[in-house]
Amino acid sequence: MEWRERYERAAARYAGGETREPDERQLVQLANAAWAAGLSLLMDGDGEGAREWLVRSAERYRESWDSGAPTDAWGRPIAMMKALLIAGEARACNNLLLAALLTLDAGAAEAESTIGRYAATLALLVLDRDDEAAALASGLGDGFPAAVAAGLAALAPRDASAFGTAAAAIRQDFESRDDFLEDLPVPDTALALEALATRRTLPV
Repeated sequence: MEWRERYERAAARYAGGETREPDERQLVQLANAAWAAGLSLLMDGDGEGAREWLVRSAERYRESWDSGAPTDAWGRPIAMMKALLIAGEARACNNLLLAALLTLDAGAAEAESTIGRYAATLALLVLDRDDEAAALASGLGDGFPAAVAAGLAALAPRDASAFGTAAAAIRQDFESRDDFLEDLPVPDTALALEALATRRTLPV
């Protein structure tokens, strides 16, 4: 399937979803559809269109979080931050900082789950609270993807060499997968961490 066709299918799902009651679960479905539309346009070479959809996706994830999401639904603030990082433009910056603060205010750094602490690590890196991010990244544990943990750990001290190695490993791991959010084979974690590296003036 071509990327433009993937975009059209995702945009149609989003349009259809807007006609339904915007409860917490429906907002997640809208967010996922906007995420798929944005990444499809990104892969198709339409950067501006991709940014608009990714920012929209983050907005819907935020609305779903505010509409009664379970307190341990850490995937939503993670998706929020990743979408805004990949969007990578000035108008997304304030939203990104707010998403990071929201994540920490919700207690992600103290979460028992690894996914919660991952959310907190991303948030701390966004806020340039590098020492705290490094401490959390080092404790993500054996069950967490090692390459992602290494990438997070390398971003905290701004170690370009270590990050380059980790980013390559993240992409290699991605290429071995056959299960993707919204059935979309795009290395979103690598893209988000590379966007964080760019914010820190590291080569990617």
